[in-house]
Amino acid sequence: MDDKTRQAIEAFVAGATGAASAAVRDVRQLSGGAVQENWLVDLEISGGARAGRHECVLRCDSPTAGVAISHGRAQEFALLKTVFEAGVAVPEPLWLCDDPSVIGRPFFLMRRIGGTAAGHLLVRDDAYGADRVQLAERLGRELARIHSVRPPQTALDFLPTYDEAPARHWIAQHRAFLDAHHTAYPAIEWGLRWLERHAPPRDLVTLTHRDYRTGNYMVDEHGLTGILDWEFAGWSDPLEDIGWFCSKCWRFGKVSAEAGGIGAREDFYHGYEQESGRTLDRDAVHYWEVMAHVNWAVIAVQQAERFCSGEEDSLLLALTGHIVPELEWEILNMTEDD
Repeated sequence: MDDKTRQAIEAFVAGATGAASAAVRDVRQLSGGAVQENWLVDLEISGGARAGRHECVLRCDSPTAGVAISHGRAQEFALLKTVFEAGVAVPEPLWLCDDPSVIGRPFFLMRRIGGTAAGHLLVRDDAYGADRVQLAERLGRELARIHSVRPPQTALDFLPTYDEAPARHWIAQHRAFLDAHHTAYPAIEWGLRWLERHAPPRDLVTLTHRDYRTGNYMVDEHGLTGILDWEFAGWSDPLEDIGWFCSKCWRFGKVSAEAGGIGAREDFYHGYEQESGRTLDRDAVHYWEVMAHVNWAVIAVQQAERFCSGEEDSLLLALTGHIVPELEWEILNMTEDD
């Protein structure tokens, strides 16, 4: 981050907090995904109600193209505020700058939380997350709190609404993409057809994270510290999040730990049911696990296309394309006894 950008951030924070001044004492880029950038920013604020030292994370778009279906930073900030107020363990949202002229892109600052989100570490190293039964239950409870947010929500009026069953809504979106794509993917099409034939009717619709998985929450040696990455959240069937968390493709190789590679499925379910007061339909979760594999396969095709088209030179995007056959194989395995 250059001096001009640092000075712009300082001026913005001072204005947003009513402080006499704000100084960036330390800044460094954190690891991130293919869509957003995250920067550790240590601020010293002088004067005003927020005076003192603040360890923050600045979140902004990648300077190159993002994923069209992901939310912008102002929308993600609104989501973060909504779930923070609902009691969900998330980093406290602090200040939003939706003026792209300040640093060239909209951004927001949130409170820094400790721990790691690295999925490959969490599933293999028990030093993170403390007791795994408690961690799985806690993640279930946090997800139930997310699902306590119901439409309509004025602060979330940017989220698209629809009248059809959520499953059919997502199937239509995936089919539209594949129909327009230059390469055929018969196994994904098979999965879509299976999902269409078994689609559940519209029932409870809640706020859903839509990327609730190991790798998108932080833990330290004591347990969960926060849920991250809200850029795909939307209104949907709450079982979509359950299926995504439990799907084999997000266990990071630890297949026997069916709750995100970190614990037992029933412990995760127990935490959810205790917090929500609702009993989960175990059979219905299978449907949404198939949906998770189809959804991830479509996203992987889209990310690979960003690399292959020359739109973005990213090794991460290129490698994502290589997981499509594995996902296709799992889709076929999960639907072969139809």
